[in-house]
Formats: sequence, C-alpha cells, structure tokens
Amino acid sequence: MDATTDKDPLVQEQIYNALCYLGESEPEEILASCNEYLRQHDKLAYPHRVIILKAMETVVKNNLALLEKSTAKEVIRDWQQAASNVLVAVGQRFINKVMEEVLTKFQPGILPHYFIVQTFANLSVSNGE
Repeated sequence: MDATTDKDPLVQEQIYNALCYLGESEPEEILASCNEYLRQHDKLAYPHRVIILKAMETVVKNNLALLEKSTAKEVIRDWQQAASNVLVAVGQRFINKVMEEVLTKFQPGILPHYFIVQTFANLSVSNGE
C-alpha cells in the first residue's frame, strides 16, 4: 500500500485495482489491512488516503452480503472518520464548497449523523481565525 504515494496516476490506479481484486477473494482481510494501514499512517497525504478509501468502498459494496457484522461496523466507523478527515483537510482550502456539501446533510426534523456533526465542528475549528 506504500505505493499509493507514487505520483504516477497509473501506479495509483494499479494499487486501487489490486486492492479491489484481492478484496474479491478475501474481503475481510483486505478491509482489515487497509484499516490498519490507515491507522498506522495517520499522516498519509489525503490524495493517497482517498485511493485506499475508494478501494475499501468498492470492496464493501461488492461483498456486502459476505461481510461479518462486526467487520462492517468497525470498517464503517473508521471509514467515516477517514472521510471526515479528508473533508476537513480539503476545507482548509475550499471551505465554501465543503461547507455547502456538509450543510446539505442537515435536514429539518432529522438528527444529523454523528460524523456530519463532527465534520462540521472540525471544519469550524480548522478554519477559525
């Protein structure tokens, strides 16, 4: 997975494809490996983190019926946290666009998801002046 930091888009695409391919035969193993890699590399640049997150998304979507409930729960929580972190990082440069997207998740009469509120709060903290 270290090759995701390669600047060549073809290499990045190959890593994504390899993770997805491996995820077809061992979805829980790949999800656990990606999850652990993201935890160990919390300073990984966001474009490279996104490659791994997209691969995880594809593996989950393609193998939803095969996943154990405990795996799905853990992956979803970590995946949502990582996605929230990506939005906060992008928001440091494009705050208006990110805020516009996050605000669409606030619906009248419906409690927003925990990670939406957390993303909103972290955006305000990271952009407070």
